[in-house]
Amino acid sequence: MANYTLPRSSHSAPVRKHPRRRHRWQLWKLLVLISPPLLPIGWIGYREVENTWIKPQAIFVLGGEEEREIFAAKFAHTHPNLPVWISGGAPPEYAKRVFKKAGVSANNLHLDYQAIDTVTNFTTLVDRFQSKGITSVYLVTSDDHMQRARVIGEVVFGSRGIKVKPITFSSSRPSEPIQKTVRDGFRSLFWLTTGYAGGKR
Repeated sequence: MANYTLPRSSHSAPVRKHPRRRHRWQLWKLLVLISPPLLPIGWIGYREVENTWIKPQAIFVLGGEEEREIFAAKFAHTHPNLPVWISGGAPPEYAKRVFKKAGVSANNLHLDYQAIDTVTNFTTLVDRFQSKGITSVYLVTSDDHMQRARVIGEVVFGSRGIKVKPITFSSSRPSEPIQKTVRDGFRSLFWLTTGYAGGKR
């Protein structure tokens, strides 16, 4: 059987990219750009299940608000055998008074003032925790702040094999905007590769 082909036109029309393909490409570029800081967010879903089995060895409090330390003191009272680490909290005299009132031994209290923001809350203490053999902590902060704190914790503490179990209290405030979480996710990854954390609140 003979094969027949249509003759080619001498004036073929220019090839145009379909607008849908262009939009898909833009979407893929966006996903590539934002995926690094969002990966820890997806990882948190897995950690929710894993948290059931975690037995923290310390209580890690993100300072910055009086309510966080008051809540942490009450929580520490129910876990008397765990050391309490507060990063960037209230002045020493006040913090010690709050925990003493809650019945927490001063020997269990560790105050650290190196941090200047949430990212450095983690980066300034991660190596110290690792040197003490701490592999899991209760992470204490307000509910509106926890999403960002967990993303940072998954990157910074996770890089040293330290697991995070969140403990929150109600702040009666809406959650922080996702932009803050994405920004600090990038900063945490930057610290992971360069050792520099910067300093934005």
